[in-house]
Formats: sequence, C-alpha cells, structure tokens
Amino acid sequence: MIKSSYKIILGSNSPRRNELLSGIDIAYKVRTIPDIDEDYPADMAVEKVPEYLAQKKAAAYNQRMTDDVLLITADTVVILDGKLYGKPTNDKDAKEMLRSLSGKTHTVITGVCLTTTCKQVTFSDVAFVTFSDISDIEIDYYLQHYSPLDKAGAYGVQEWIGYIAVERIEGSYFNVMGLPISKVYQALKEF
Repeated sequence: MIKSSYKIILGSNSPRRNELLSGIDIAYKVRTIPDIDEDYPADMAVEKVPEYLAQKKAAAYNQRMTDDVLLITADTVVILDGKLYGKPTNDKDAKEMLRSLSGKTHTVITGVCLTTTCKQVTFSDVAFVTFSDISDIEIDYYLQHYSPLDKAGAYGVQEWIGYIAVERIEGSYFNVMGLPISKVYQALKEF
C-alpha cells in the first residue's frame, strides 16, 4: 500500500477510472473541471494524442494546485488503421465506430499524467483488442441498453459488448478500461 504525503486528486469524472484507482487502496478525491478543451493539433501523430490530452487536462488545474497535491489525469483513445476514435458525439456516430471495429484488431492507448507543483510524469500504455464480427442487431442492442457516448471507440470492455465481442486483448485489460492501473501504481510509488 502506498503511503503518500500528497493529497491525491483524480481529475476525471470517469466511473471506470474511479473504480480502478479505488482498487489499489489509496486515499484520493475526485475533482473535475467541466468542459476542458480536448482539441489537439491536426498534424499530431495519433499515438501522441493521449499523453498530450492528459497533459492538457492537467494544465487546466494549474491555478488550483498546491504544494501538497498530486493530480492524476488521463485520456484514452482507440486507433484503427491510423484513424483516431475518441468519444462518439451521438448514437449514429457510435454505431459507425462499432461497425468499423467489428471483426478487426484495434489499438487502445491511454495517456496518463501525474502532476505536482514541482514535477510532472507522463506515460502511455498500449493494448491491442480484437473484436469478433458484431451484427447491427447486436450494436443496436448495446446502444439501447448501455451508454457508450462517454467512451473512446464507443464501447466499454467491461460491459456487454466486451463480453460478446472481445476475442483477445494483448496488453492490459485495465488500460482498455481506461487506466493502466499497474503503471499508475508504480509511478505513484516513485513519488
């Protein structure tokens, strides 16, 4: 168990990140800033986007940081054939994303940023997820019964779609869920 002199803050309203951070038995609080801009340079390599956005989210907290705070921010993206899939804007967008992922292997990258007033550590984790073929009926069922609009690639691996569509994961399941918690734990130990 980590004993930290910092007050650890999770800068995310993701219930999955909250669940994962809770799982390593550290004391922390959730603090969010609404409507943080998640734009990134159009010419940026898609593999660099998650760390860039995690740092951008951390920068939004600059004026709220005190010397005793350690902030954790993160961003997850799905990449297929060089195209970045973030959070869908609506059900139609979600359906198109899931159709694209059907029967293929995609990459999931989560960028994490740990920030104090005097230090910042940023890292990424990569996993490869293979989906079986999923029908429009299955996609529609998922969209009707779950909430994919707050998830990169329009799916939660821990939800129904993950149970029926994920054939294989190479890398951390928790990274696909939204936070590579083992790497976060190791980074926190170094603080």
